[in-house]
Amino acid sequence: MIRRTIGIVDYGVGNHASVRQTLYSIGYRCRVSGDRDVLADADLLVLPGVGAFGAAMEKIHALNLAGFLCDQARSGQPMIGLCLGMQLLADGSLEHGYHAGLGLIPGEVMPLEQARWHIGWNTIEVIGGDPMLQGADRKSMYFNHSYYFQAAPEFTVCMARIEQPFTVGVRRRNIVGLQFHPEKSQDAGRDLLQNVVEGLCA
Repeated sequence: MIRRTIGIVDYGVGNHASVRQTLYSIGYRCRVSGDRDVLADADLLVLPGVGAFGAAMEKIHALNLAGFLCDQARSGQPMIGLCLGMQLLADGSLEHGYHAGLGLIPGEVMPLEQARWHIGWNTIEVIGGDPMLQGADRKSMYFNHSYYFQAAPEFTVCMARIEQPFTVGVRRRNIVGLQFHPEKSQDAGRDLLQNVVEGLCA
């Protein structure tokens, strides 16, 4: 395997340590940074995140990273958003009022209608047969969220169910978003993360 360099975007909101440790254990070099030059030099960017959408976007703007992330994604640099990082890829969110997102994948972040919180293990269903994701079909992943990315069908690549199905994975060309935490999902999450990194960088 080529020893790729992963740039983990540090904007002050995120579980950098567990994401870095998982990627490092797979064999990747990791650079946790908010420096645009460091991130631009990476083979792939990971946008992690925990907490509220609006506060996260404020920090991204304060560090002048919003335009940079959009430019890098649109120029073809592979990017993966995890949990809140996936939601930040959307046009906007209704969490605590309306907040604009990065607008990299069309859709809005909405409150879950079936439960106040979705915490714990749940099975994902891969939609459309994307080879990067197909090995994770019917595998259980770890979730912790109360909002979800309502994306158009053409960008939806994974679903999960509480009572009704909802989107937990999105893709638009070189950009992938995963609502669950692959870094906390044991072997299934680790394998999926490696497949997505290699698929996007191929």
